[in-house]
Amino acid sequence: MVTRVLVPSGVLGLGFDRTALAQGIKMKPDIICIDGGSTDSGPFSLGTSTSKYSRAACKAEWRDLMKARAELNVPLIISSCGTCGTDAMVEWMYDITTELADELEQTLSVALLYSEQSAATITAKHTQNQCRALEPEIPLSATEINACEHIVALAGAEQIQLALQSGADIILTGRATDTAAICALPIMRGEHIGAAWHGAKIAECGALCSTNPISGVILLDIDENGFTVMPMATDARCTPHSVSAHMLYENSDPNLLHEPGGILDVTQATYAQLDDRSVRVTGSQWHPAPVYTVKLEAAKRTGFQSTIIAILRDARYVENAREWVQRLSGYLDTEITSSLQLDQSDYSLEFRLIGVDAILGPLENKTSSPSEVGVLGIITASSNELCEEIAKLINPFLLHYPLTDNESLPTFSFPYSPAHSARGALYEFCINHVIELSNPMEVFRLEQRRVSKHAAG
Repeated sequence: MVTRVLVPSGVLGLGFDRTALAQGIKMKPDIICIDGGSTDSGPFSLGTSTSKYSRAACKAEWRDLMKARAELNVPLIISSCGTCGTDAMVEWMYDITTELADELEQTLSVALLYSEQSAATITAKHTQNQCRALEPEIPLSATEINACEHIVALAGAEQIQLALQSGADIILTGRATDTAAICALPIMRGEHIGAAWHGAKIAECGALCSTNPISGVILLDIDENGFTVMPMATDARCTPHSVSAHMLYENSDPNLLHEPGGILDVTQATYAQLDDRSVRVTGSQWHPAPVYTVKLEAAKRTGFQSTIIAILRDARYVENAREWVQRLSGYLDTEITSSLQLDQSDYSLEFRLIGVDAILGPLENKTSSPSEVGVLGIITASSNELCEEIAKLINPFLLHYPLTDNESLPTFSFPYSPAHSARGALYEFCINHVIELSNPMEVFRLEQRRVSKHAAG
């Protein structure tokens, strides 16, 4: 048997080639799978339980996929709803689905898989020594767990298979591994487990495994021996290099991938160019784990931030931007302590020189001669009000501070007014652990609902 999976894009909201999607529909897939989650942009989405992506964009793309599902009469899955996969984001995606069901006059069975965890559940796992740290290890205690705004567990194939067995037309999941939705049906139908997990890893980001990554749409055939991957855009190709290289993506080991319930091992995998556009992969292995575990993600609030930006244009200041910032920083620390009665432990003021070393800071080993340099100030404190006070205090110095004592005051440029912007609450990831489960559904919840025209109203 061959199980054919259509992956329209790496994530809902990113966009895909509609012509390529139409071609994928013509190939009669057995299931349509797309991811909705990411930690690429940091912990804000999980901390606030909000989507990184535009709701309008997600709805427009989901409309196309719901129409495709109806045409093919196959399951449609989105995993990690709303970027972070909290319970609220599963409901957010359900609301979009009900609106579209009404507009498209569709009657549907929808399964909702919830992944969010209570602090009490994780504290109990920690107390029972069923919570293990990953590298890099983050210290964990009941206090740390209770400080989390949201905690999610990453579902694997088994939880999604249970949703599929319910006969649902559409499955909306909380946080899950990027591969889980893609490999769930092939494994359930008896295809090669190693090939299913490996193929899912290759297809998880859509056409990123091809020569035209922005086209989005990928077709994956998984059978009892291996898998074949092919892009649906006519100007895209999969090559052994483009396919094998994707094992390096977001993975610390190019040969091993840890998933709920086991480890994918591609050490013995071979990649062959099947034709001009598709690649055949065999030799992938799946090693079941002795204990079933799922990874946790969590975010906590650590303060508030504001930013302020100025632009240096004068050639002398551009050339000596690092020295100027160092001198300015020392002066501002003194001013903040004196005027606001703050200790340096009460706040953080960091400057990044855009065009010089904004990304790498002191690790930057390249030099260039920019015509101008952006000076980005990042203020972190315990409240929005304190951040704003610091921003207003440093504003005139960021506009006029001299490179030396014995020279006229310079004037730099603010790109907008006011020069500072409140970023709001600041979050950080705070759990990097797996928990042991007695069965795959122990900490997950599955619900089924009937959706039809006018259900959204």
